[in-house]
Amino acid sequence: MSESTGSEGRAVPPTVLVLDAPAPAPPPRLGALTGRVRIRHTDADGLAGELPGADVLLVWDFLSDAVRHAWPGEGPRPRWVHTASAGVDRLMCPELVASDTVVTNARGVFDQPIAEYVAALVLAMAKDLPRTLALQGERTWLHRESQRIAGTRACVVGSGPIGRAVVRTLKALGITTVLVGRRPRTGVHGPADLDRLLARADWVVCAAPLTEDTRGMFDERRFGVMQPSARFINVGRGPLVVEEDLVAALSKRWIAGAALDVFESEPLPPDSPLWTAPGLLVSPHMSGDTVGWRDELGAQFVKLYAQWEAGRSLSNVVDKKRGYVPGH
Repeated sequence: MSESTGSEGRAVPPTVLVLDAPAPAPPPRLGALTGRVRIRHTDADGLAGELPGADVLLVWDFLSDAVRHAWPGEGPRPRWVHTASAGVDRLMCPELVASDTVVTNARGVFDQPIAEYVAALVLAMAKDLPRTLALQGERTWLHRESQRIAGTRACVVGSGPIGRAVVRTLKALGITTVLVGRRPRTGVHGPADLDRLLARADWVVCAAPLTEDTRGMFDERRFGVMQPSARFINVGRGPLVVEEDLVAALSKRWIAGAALDVFESEPLPPDSPLWTAPGLLVSPHMSGDTVGWRDELGAQFVKLYAQWEAGRSLSNVVDKKRGYVPGH
C-alpha cells in the first residue's frame, strides 16, 4: 500500500489507529512497524474523532462496542479494520457492512487453546472435579464413581477453525464427535441435522459465530431435545444461549450440567442467576487466553500489515454480511 504525500512533497506513512483496551491490559507490541507507520492511540470516547484520519484501525479492545457506534459518523473511514478477536459481532453496523472497508479477524490464534479448554471442561465434569475441590475445602472424604469419557458422543456446533480444533481434541480423548455448520458438506452436518444429533450427544459444544441466524439458538426447545445426562458447553458468544432457559433446564434437570465461558453481559453481574445455577461452571471469557496470547495477536497484526503494505490480498478477511471468515 503506497504512502501518501504531505504538503511539502514528503511521503507520509499510513496511520494505524489503535482502539486501546482499558488498563491494565497492555497496548499491542508493534515495534516491528517502526518507521513504516504512524501509530495513534484512542479510547472509546475519542474513536469517532480519530477515525477520519486513520488508514487502518486495529481494534485492540475487542470487547468494546465503540466501533459500531462511531463508524456511522462524518468524514472518511479506514480502508482496513482488524479486530484482535475471532468474533466480529461487536464491530458490525450497516454502514460498515455496506462500505468498501476490509475487515479481518484473529482467526487461528485461539483455536487450539479453546479446544484444550473445552477438553478440560469435559474432563472436569466427567470426573466430578468441582465437587472434589469443594469436598477438599470441607475436609470431607466421600468416595464416588466418575464417568468414562472414551466412547461417549459429542456434538460440536460451529464448523470454523475453533470448532474443528475442538473436534480433533475430543476425538483424541476417544469421544465420538460430529460437527455441525451453516451448510452440509463433507464431514460437516447442516442445521437440519442439529436436533437429531443433540438428542444423541453426551456433550454439546457451542463454538458458532454470532449472526442473526444463530442468536438464541440454544433455547428452551433445544435444551429440551437433549438427553438428561448431557452437558452443554458454550465457548462461542454469549447471545447464542438464552440464559434464563439454560438456568431453567439445569434447575429442572433437563440436562446434567453446563459450562459457560461467554455471556450476554460481561462481566457477569453479581446478581445473575447463572452464578448459582445447579451444575453450572462459570469462567470469565478466558478459554482462549493462554500465556503470551496478546503477543501472538500483535505479531499476527504485523504479518497482516506486511500483506496490506505490499498490496497483497489479506488473510482472515471476514464476509461482512455473514459475520465470519468463510471456510474453504
